[in-house]
Amino acid sequence: MKCPFCGYEESKVIDSRPTDGGERIRRRRECLKCEKRFTTYEVIESVPIVVIKKDKSREVFDRNKLLSGMLRACEKRQVSMETLENAIDEIEVALQNSLDREVTSVHIGELVMEKLKDIDEVAYVRFASVYRHFKDINEFMEELSALLNSK
Repeated sequence: MKCPFCGYEESKVIDSRPTDGGERIRRRRECLKCEKRFTTYEVIESVPIVVIKKDKSREVFDRNKLLSGMLRACEKRQVSMETLENAIDEIEVALQNSLDREVTSVHIGELVMEKLKDIDEVAYVRFASVYRHFKDINEFMEELSALLNSK
């Protein structure tokens, strides 16, 4: 950390404590050259994920939209909100851990279908039917056959 007084690039941490409910860390430092003290704050840098939609428009990732789509697929099914929240958390972590800051809506849809396949097969088929825009019953049956064969 560069000293704000003399510009020397080395300092020692004298005191650290969490602030803002643990969202930031306040560090008291002392310059190793001029021995003056100064305060720094450490925060987690959150880089937003941008979703590239099918029409090539872009928007910031919104977990509420994901929850809404999954809730529609799970309507009248025995799937708890906690299960859906956990699935969305896992999807969000996977997106954050990838090096890509721009993700296609197609990729997100595939991640959702993977999660729904494990959570509830009916919800999976509902989501897939809307997401994949089945043109006829044959495409729908192919998806069901693939689901049955994967078991």
